[in-house]
Amino acid sequence: MKIVTTPMCEEIVKLAGIKDYNVNKFPDSRDGDMAILLSESKVEMDSLAIKVNTSTQIFESIREVSKITGHELSDEEILEFFTDYPLCRKYLNSNFKHDVNVKVYSEFLKDIVSDVGFGIVDDEFDHVIYPDYLKDNVIESENLVEIPSHNQISKNPFEKAEFRYGILETLI
Repeated sequence: MKIVTTPMCEEIVKLAGIKDYNVNKFPDSRDGDMAILLSESKVEMDSLAIKVNTSTQIFESIREVSKITGHELSDEEILEFFTDYPLCRKYLNSNFKHDVNVKVYSEFLKDIVSDVGFGIVDDEFDHVIYPDYLKDNVIESENLVEIPSHNQISKNPFEKAEFRYGILETLI
């Protein structure tokens, strides 16, 4: 089977043990038999859609992609990938609760904010959290927290999550 993946998913593909693949920002059936891409992406071919915004999503994505190889990685094998990322380990399957309420301007950020344990509300919030690409849509003017989006941050999902968790931890 010929696999094609997007740049944002390439690290997951590598960690899952797939060695023979192509990278294309906009995969189509001419590139391969199956695409591995972010869940927001749509293609006209067989695909496996994954999420890589939170530690748990990264963990589950590695597991799902590894199934394609015929050798599903064990929990212990996957946890090894988290060794150098303390915040990713901290928030893996987290149940934190903090007395911080935030308004969030993006669905992908809601997952990350929930991991850190913030309450998501529409009014009476402590902070407004938004991705950089929605800066012009933010109507509030105080307590703003801008989070880098996919294009303004490392493509490595661990580094990306680690950086975003770090920003959010400053609000605790």
